[in-house]
Amino acid sequence: MSPRAASRLESLGFTQVYDYTGGKQDWGASGLPLEGKLGADRIGRLVREVSTCFLGESLTNVRERALHSGGCVVINADRVVLGWLSAETLSSVSESSAGQAMELGPSTFRPNVPLREMRDYMSSRNVGHALVTSSDGRLVGTVDLSDIEHEIHKSEQRTRQKRYI
Repeated sequence: MSPRAASRLESLGFTQVYDYTGGKQDWGASGLPLEGKLGADRIGRLVREVSTCFLGESLTNVRERALHSGGCVVINADRVVLGWLSAETLSSVSESSAGQAMELGPSTFRPNVPLREMRDYMSSRNVGHALVTSSDGRLVGTVDLSDIEHEIHKSEQRTRQKRYI
């Protein structure tokens, strides 16, 4: 919001006026809600929960809950993504903690990435799911390629129906 608009709102009696300097893109990248077309075709709507674990957590504990879900996101107490433990890694390593066995620097995406852009990225790299984080690196969840493709297909069907009405 511009300083002029903020000042005007305050002069009208509003008391909770904020100057969000990051703008709409950063707002959406932080996983905050967007209205209209800005929010309609973004991956943030399709985010699911994902198994998480901490650096010092034993792999025995992590395996029990993460093997069935395809892996575990290693996070800190603030939910900042530190690494990834795939199901393959969990079943084959002998390290004692998540921090010792994790893969560093997993790719992450913001909730405001358009569905088609994400589908193209994931398809070209043969990736079935991707981690979604806020602009400050905090875990939001995961998004699956199958969910994205399903949503795009539904959108295309609605568009075709509108043309025939």
